[in-house]
Amino acid sequence: MPPSSDAPARYTSAVATARTGDDVDVKQALTIAIEYEHKVRDHYAAGATQIADERGRRVFDTLAREEQGHVAYLESRLDEWAKTGKVNVEPLGTMVPTPEWIAEAREKMATAPGAAVANQAELDLLKTALALEHQTSGFYRSLVETLPAADRPLFERFLEIENGHLTIVQAEIDALAGHGHWFDFMEFQLEAG
Repeated sequence: MPPSSDAPARYTSAVATARTGDDVDVKQALTIAIEYEHKVRDHYAAGATQIADERGRRVFDTLAREEQGHVAYLESRLDEWAKTGKVNVEPLGTMVPTPEWIAEAREKMATAPGAAVANQAELDLLKTALALEHQTSGFYRSLVETLPAADRPLFERFLEIENGHLTIVQAEIDALAGHGHWFDFMEFQLEAG
């Protein structure tokens, strides 16, 4: 299902309904969440084919796979809701390290030598990714703030993970703009190992 350009407008309507005292429909929240995740996943997947540097491709490919995992997870929760009328929160992992770990790795990276490989097109892909991650995180934040307490844990985990994605994408932008080479968080994770 391709992402819908009216997803934010439809969600804004759902939030307005919640503020009048009516419950936000979990089905609607899941459906729109899937649309957001499709949009972000598609951007990362397309970006992975447009980046010349192997490290940059690996970053985008990793994030595309992570977002695909989110799509699959949300679709499974939507299927469960359709069958049972409720959603159980199953564990949801992430390939992205913690923001604290990223900050430490960024400091190490700042002093590491590397060939300049950044170009404006790659920075533009990252800036678009950052904007998409901000939109997606904002969506999950709104869900956490407006859904009934029983429905929040599912979306709290997504907010936490998407905030990690924001940190990674910003680290990539900073690395490319600062010293001209990709911050490959997967490479650092394997080395720390």
